[in-house]
Amino acid sequence: MNELKISIDNVNPAVLWGPNNDHFEIIKKQYPKLKLVARGNELKVLGDDHELTVFDEKFSHLLNHVEKFENLNITDLERILGSKATLSAMPEQPNDKSTTGDVLVFGPNGILVKARTANQKRMVSGIDKNDILFAIGPAGTGKTYTAVALAVRALKNKEIKRIILTRPAVEAGENLGFLPGDLKEKIDPYLRPLYDALDDMIPAEKLKVYLENRTIEIAPLAFMRGRTLDNCFVILDEAQNATDMQLKMFLTRMGPSAKFIVTGDVTQIDLPKKQQSGLHTALRILTDIKGIELIYLTGEDVVRHKLVKRILEAYGDIQ
Repeated sequence: MNELKISIDNVNPAVLWGPNNDHFEIIKKQYPKLKLVARGNELKVLGDDHELTVFDEKFSHLLNHVEKFENLNITDLERILGSKATLSAMPEQPNDKSTTGDVLVFGPNGILVKARTANQKRMVSGIDKNDILFAIGPAGTGKTYTAVALAVRALKNKEIKRIILTRPAVEAGENLGFLPGDLKEKIDPYLRPLYDALDDMIPAEKLKVYLENRTIEIAPLAFMRGRTLDNCFVILDEAQNATDMQLKMFLTRMGPSAKFIVTGDVTQIDLPKKQQSGLHTALRILTDIKGIELIYLTGEDVVRHKLVKRILEAYGDIQ
């Protein structure tokens, strides 16, 4: 009898083994000739060589599915552990394509993150075809949320190695004065919307690991100076609060294998009155450069409460 050891470090064991270890029991019944022992982040399998080889192949597909979608149901489990023909015909795809075909990210607790409006879908196709994308629109149009989802999708698909999320540290019409704490505690309030989006898309424990090992980095725009950002997906949020020089500095950080998304709302500029927003300049001079796409979201793309759309329309009359 031989032994096979499989690491499950990259997946959430609670998702893999299921509630009350239901998935684990199904796997054991599927392979009655093998002895399976799950301890911590390792699965030990005992049996003859042929059985171990078959199991190793199927279980690797199972791990890939859980790592990619952060979700596993009985139908998926039975399909992946089934015949080779079924497995090769539908590798790592959820069973119901009608409900999951447009999903960007399978988040924790069954959250499905999709592009929900026409312009959000344009963002998806736009970043697939271009390396820099500007997504401009009013509050509530999902521009930041969709951008973060695209970054997480690229990370899960192993298209990039890191995600970098950045914002100008500018107060929204208030003077908060001195903020207590270390540097991270001082800047985190400005970056909170980015954390909120990530919380919907990545399990808390995995997100904590990603932040600690800098697979995901969230930092103020000023921290980008002097860096070359390569093999990563970079998002500049609230770009209307970046100056000309800051936006130029950010865009020129781009390495050969990077994707950049710039989001902003030109109606909510929080810079001092005498300071020009660099986003206005960028939208004017970068329009015709191949590889850069500009997408303008409108009130029709608002995905928050239905009143948000009406509020934007009301304020539009006095601007």
